[in-house]
Amino acid sequence: MRINTVKIIGNYSPPESTRIGLLLGLMTILFIAGCSRSPVAGIIQPSRSVSTRTPVPRVPVISPSPTRTPLPSPTASPTSTATRTPTPTLHPMNILAARQTAYPGSAITVEETLEPGANYSRYIAWYASQGLKIYGFLTIPDGEMPATGWPAIVFNHGYIPPREYRTTERYIAYVDRLARSGYIVFRIDYRGHDRSEGEASGAYGDPGYTTDVLNAVSSLQAFPQADPNRIGMWGHSMGGFLTLRAMVISTQLRAGVVWSGVVGSYPDMVCCWRRPTPGVPTRTPNPNFRSGWRTRWQEAYGTPDDNPDFWLGISANNYLSDLSGSIQLHHGTADSEVPIAFSQKLYEQTLQAGKLVEYYEYPGDNHNLSNYFNLAMNRTIEFFDQYLKGQP
Repeated sequence: MRINTVKIIGNYSPPESTRIGLLLGLMTILFIAGCSRSPVAGIIQPSRSVSTRTPVPRVPVISPSPTRTPLPSPTASPTSTATRTPTPTLHPMNILAARQTAYPGSAITVEETLEPGANYSRYIAWYASQGLKIYGFLTIPDGEMPATGWPAIVFNHGYIPPREYRTTERYIAYVDRLARSGYIVFRIDYRGHDRSEGEASGAYGDPGYTTDVLNAVSSLQAFPQADPNRIGMWGHSMGGFLTLRAMVISTQLRAGVVWSGVVGSYPDMVCCWRRPTPGVPTRTPNPNFRSGWRTRWQEAYGTPDDNPDFWLGISANNYLSDLSGSIQLHHGTADSEVPIAFSQKLYEQTLQAGKLVEYYEYPGDNHNLSNYFNLAMNRTIEFFDQYLKGQP
């Protein structure tokens, strides 16, 4: 097929029909060329190869927990956190408050040397407790001291009218048996007793005596002849109350022994301390014994039934799972001073708390275990030897 070409020379102007034909031909050529071109740049066509690729797995999205913090209410003030109820101040006798208190103790200063015992030395010594000089009767074993120091016992005596109390009197036989057995014994005079400074405020309504006891522990830990990791405690009657409290406040006591202890909870002390025990003569209350805390606290905080949180908060029995060590209890069935039910109940409570406890009753014996003194003391020493001194 022959293709005709048109050549334009100079100002030659083709006839009108020719121009129209040329224009139509040019448009036809452009249309055919446009149909054969690639798509217009800027429009992305899907690639056919994408469908053959392995899909990339998606990481699952974990929805927030239903306990998410809600958005603040539109009416909430930006400073609304300042109106939160403050943490209430704990009562000074509350166990948690006692744990927040510092008990640094001090150096133990020997002020007087006494006649020696059978195999130990005896002294009058003092230490500091809340800025007060607290005196005590101190014994130190003779002989070669163990490499880590002697095991030591803080000895908490029972209630004696402070004006009658003397450092070198009472409990001499008790201290002697423990001292002969290779223990440092520190029988402390609570504040306001004999030469100890401060006011004798009583153990049950004021934390002062407990503070003195715990500062004695710290002072013994710093004493050069004592093993700081082998500190125990012995307590009789009111001293048993202090021993139990100390063992749920401090973590430093490895073993404790309580004779005829005031170891009932505060609710039990309120309801049942003076309740007569069948077959046991009722004791005339001592006018010097401070028991006003019962009335004051019930007026201020309500009865144990009205406000159980307060009364349980100040009771060591409510914290027996925190006992720092093993404990041994002794009580006579004819005790007219402290109900034997206190020791019986504490024994059951300590077992339920999963702690090591031993309990001994002495038929017909009194508050001081006078009839079974030697047996009770032998058991005491065996217990300390096993759980404090570390002997099998």
